[in-house]
This record gives sequence, structure tokens and C-alpha cells, in this order.
Amino acid sequence: MTLQELKIRSVEYRKKILKYIFHAKAGHTGGSLSIVDILNVLYNQVLNVSPVNWNDPERDRYVQSKGHCVEALYVVLADKGFFPEDDLLTLCQYNSPYIGHPTKKIKGMEQNTGGLGHGLAICSGNAIAAKKDHLSLKVFTVLGDGEMAEGSNWEAMMLAAHYQLDNLCAILDYNKQQITGNNADVMGLEPIRTKIEAFGWAVREVDGNNVEELVKVFSDLPFETGKPSFVIAHTIKGKGVSYMEKVLKWHHGVPTPEQYEQAQSELDQALEALQQKTLIV
Repeated sequence: MTLQELKIRSVEYRKKILKYIFHAKAGHTGGSLSIVDILNVLYNQVLNVSPVNWNDPERDRYVQSKGHCVEALYVVLADKGFFPEDDLLTLCQYNSPYIGHPTKKIKGMEQNTGGLGHGLAICSGNAIAAKKDHLSLKVFTVLGDGEMAEGSNWEAMMLAAHYQLDNLCAILDYNKQQITGNNADVMGLEPIRTKIEAFGWAVREVDGNNVEELVKVFSDLPFETGKPSFVIAHTIKGKGVSYMEKVLKWHHGVPTPEQYEQAQSELDQALEALQQKTLIV
């Protein structure tokens, strides 16, 4: 997939995220919009995983530690053919397996997550197992910045560095906000890069809403032989919708019909601009 195609796909994914959250009247809107570019690049450019090789021990692993933003993952997995997209019309409905956090009942989901601080530990274990089994697979996880207050993440980081897990990559969705406020006010992370490097990881920083930067950084994995890789992805909560960007209430807000139409209109304009650019090129 070309860079231009990836950019178009990100906008299409945002439209679908809003569609299914609006239909369900539930969902973590802001965070799903901030991580979707990361998932787009992972699933369309990086990960060796598909419905065809889902049971292959050599497949790459992706665990979404930031489980509450599952809507973005649902949309991407549906696009990759893991299940029919129309299934998402049952999102958060009674007896639907498409609930508000990842569950292994859904094809394409490696682990149940949502209890913050679990994903990195799980992925570290997967990466150790792959090394012991002489498998060439890579293991990825996306962490929330609010989640970094969980001590289990730092324990997993020590373990991953100790075992030299250069087949492991953690990505921080660093949108600087969490459910109760700005990170700086709730639990400051800075200097986050210095802290992670002190735990023995190789670190890169990118614009996490820029697919070109994401493609480049993932093409450089591992950043250092013998070290796990950590991507600090600077993102914007609610990215792509003007009235949602950096506004705390959209952590799990559901748009009104009027707000929904405005959001879709803005994304349609962004999509049209990208498509026109493609035609000109």
C-alpha cells in the first residue's frame, strides 16, 4: 500500500469508527481516533498477520494494551477480513461479542485486554517464547499514556531489556490526556524518553498521526540489536475532527446527530482533498 493509500485509509477508518460508535451510542471516541494511524500502518504495512495465517505459529503478534480504544481495532480488523464489517452494527449490544474491550472471542484478537498495564507483560512473554522456539515473528503492543502509571509496565520493561527482546516493539499513544485530565496534572510522565532509555530500551519519537513517519520508524526495527524497541508516538486525542481534538470530554463521548454530521462532513472534505491529490499526481 502506498503512502497516499495509507493516508486515505486513515480517513476512511475514522469515518467508520464514528459510524459504529454513533450507532452503538457508546465507545471511546478520542483515543480510537488518536491510535488509528498507528493501527493502519501496522496492519497494512508491517504485521505478518491475516485471516489466512491466523493459526500459524510464525504470525506476528499484536496486543492492544490500550484496550478501551477497541473500536479502532475492530474497524481495522474488519477491513482486513477477520470478520464481516456489518457485525460492528451490534457493537455494545446485548449478547454481542463486540464489546467495549478486546476479547479473544473475536477472530484477530490475541488477548483479552482493558485492565491497564497488562499488554506489555503479555507481549514480553510472547517475545521470550518466540526466542526460545527460534521463531522469527515480531511482537507489538500499543500502550496508553495514562496507562504508564501502572507499575506492571515498568516491571515488564525491565524484564524485556534483561532478556534482550529485540523482537518486541511497544508503541506509546502519547496524546497527553487521560480520562480524568491532562497527564501533566494527573500523573506526569516526563522525561518519558529518558526514563524508558534508563530501563534499557532503544527509543524513537514520531508524529503518531503521520503515516509517513510511522512507516519509516517501523522499517527500522529493531532500533538496536539486543534491545527492545519503544516508539513514543505523539498523537492528538480526537484527531481528525475539529471539535474533538484535545477536548477531554471526548475520551468516551458519543456525538449528537448534529455533531456526527459535522464530523463526517469534515472527514469527507479531508478524504476528497486526498483523492484530488492522488488524481493530480
